[in-house]
Amino acid sequence: MTAHPPIPVRATEAADIAALAAIINAIIAIGGTTAYEDPFTEDRLAALLLDDPRLICCHTAVDPADGMPAGYQVLKRHPDLPPHWGDIATFARVEPKLPGVGRALFAATADVARKAGLVAINATIRADNESGLGYYGRMGFENHAVTRAVPLKDGTPVDRVSKRFRVDALAAKGPQ
Repeated sequence: MTAHPPIPVRATEAADIAALAAIINAIIAIGGTTAYEDPFTEDRLAALLLDDPRLICCHTAVDPADGMPAGYQVLKRHPDLPPHWGDIATFARVEPKLPGVGRALFAATADVARKAGLVAINATIRADNESGLGYYGRMGFENHAVTRAVPLKDGTPVDRVSKRFRVDALAAKGPQ
């Protein structure tokens, strides 16, 4: 078994936005794994990842082989969640896949969440997104709510599964 080099994770920078837009737009084009249905312009994505007043943090994972962004994860406050909760979204490059991107991103984001005093992190995932549901489950998220039959742009109803990660569980476990 070949060991993979560690995946560097850092705060997202303006210089990352073009590559991150390409990542999310490729995912949107494939369909079926994100609630986003319209491609992002670089300006629109920068506003969400760098300039949103609800932003807690946004991290970019960098492919150690070429130094290019391989994924990103954003944590924000959300008006529909309790005040000490964050709302998370994760996007990883489709091609070529880089194993471990999601785990590396979540380690950095969970650390910021703990330091920011959050008690929980919410992830809302389309019920038909098996890879997303599996990813958040592997990170320790547990189901806490389902919103039934949220229509896509074409009217197709798709449930949304909300999963919760208890940040205070990190403190109980100690450093990972």
